[in-house]
Amino acid sequence: MAKQQQEVYFVFMNFDPVYERLRADRSKEGSATLDAYLSQKHDKLLAKLLQPDSYRKRSSLAIVDGFAVEITEDQASVLRSAKEVRVVEKNQELA
Repeated sequence: MAKQQQEVYFVFMNFDPVYERLRADRSKEGSATLDAYLSQKHDKLLAKLLQPDSYRKRSSLAIVDGFAVEITEDQASVLRSAKEVRVVEKNQELA
């Protein structure tokens, strides 16, 4: 069986009251706390749903509570079915 090609997907999370509270703090410390919270939250979700070393998270996106990750289409389907996830979209190159 051929290995599926990995592509970049954007994963956007469902409403999270902790995220909303942290995002409201616009101080430098508040921003650092939000970044750390989201990175850990996104890492935990990926570790819970996908096999280790089968994906590569590129970045967490604080402005929208989401992240970019290199995964296969099958892995994207797994993420789409998670209750914490609102939307999973493949990155589209603009011409």
